[in-house]
Amino acid sequence: MIIANARAVFNPEGPFKQTTIERRDLQPHDVLIEIKYAGICHSDIHTARGEWGPVNYPLVPGHEIAGIVTQVGSEVTKYAVGDRVGVGCMVDSCGECSSCRKGEEQYCLHGHTGTYAAIDRYGQYTQGGYSTHIVVTEDFVVRIPDGIALDAAAPLLCAGITTYSPLRHWGAAPGKKVAVVGLGGLGHMAVKLAHAMGAEVTVLSQTLKKKEDGLRLGADHYFATSDPETFEKLAGSFDLIVNTVSAKIDMNAYLSLLAVDGTLVNVGAPPEALPVQIFSLIPHRRSFAGSAIGGIRETQEMLDFCAEHHITPEIEVISASQIDEAWERVLASDVRYRFVIDISTMENE
Repeated sequence: MIIANARAVFNPEGPFKQTTIERRDLQPHDVLIEIKYAGICHSDIHTARGEWGPVNYPLVPGHEIAGIVTQVGSEVTKYAVGDRVGVGCMVDSCGECSSCRKGEEQYCLHGHTGTYAAIDRYGQYTQGGYSTHIVVTEDFVVRIPDGIALDAAAPLLCAGITTYSPLRHWGAAPGKKVAVVGLGGLGHMAVKLAHAMGAEVTVLSQTLKKKEDGLRLGADHYFATSDPETFEKLAGSFDLIVNTVSAKIDMNAYLSLLAVDGTLVNVGAPPEALPVQIFSLIPHRRSFAGSAIGGIRETQEMLDFCAEHHITPEIEVISASQIDEAWERVLASDVRYRFVIDISTMENE
């Protein structure tokens, strides 16, 4: 077994405590990664606090992982010691169902294995990236292009692919009007990516507080949803709306902003139900959809796209001792726009 230093929560209220966890010995197709940086995702908080279902504690969250390969299994062909790599929200899948065969492991019909809070094929409870090392099969590791710094790469493994995948699937491109609901960790990436894809981008945020940021990041327009005139003015405007907000909002109001054949896709995942009136959809053949992350192939495509277009998230790097404070700031929307943990500080604190 490989022993890794980690930060874990031991109950839904926290706080984080220092601990050690065991990583499995390398199987023939495994790689050992020394984690350099781990992003903080709102999903970490939802999961650790039991908002998405029961959790086994202690729990080490973290599925935005960037690091360096330090050891490879005897049959690994894709990576070598010293490679810059990343691990996202999943570390395995069945590999045999129709989704997996299409390279959409995130929709594995038997359920993919999450990077944390899941049971892997060896019967072990998975623990995430708030730790110094992780062992992952090579097929669920991606290569980080040289043009992207490791600290900036970490949030791309969730926030980047979570927004890239629906933008690609629903065709964000020149001539398309795309709205992004919320300008947070996910939303700011959606703006950057949709702009790079050539779409006309509008941010829909509760207030105009972040308008200057939104325009700087690539938005063409910015509106406050707290102003009732926004919904009147923009009615029937958008081909695609990407809702990144992990809180309950009036979905019917936002559906009214779609053009004929438009789609509103949710990537934010609030624990509450989001009621929809059927007549918000029928009269204009609108669609209300959801989207998870992307498959491994698409995640690599996203990283290469970001490198080509010089796209990186806006980050604030913190030490391991600041995780609790960072979580509270995420809940208060007090981050612009993604926290990244410097894992080297786990050795020193």
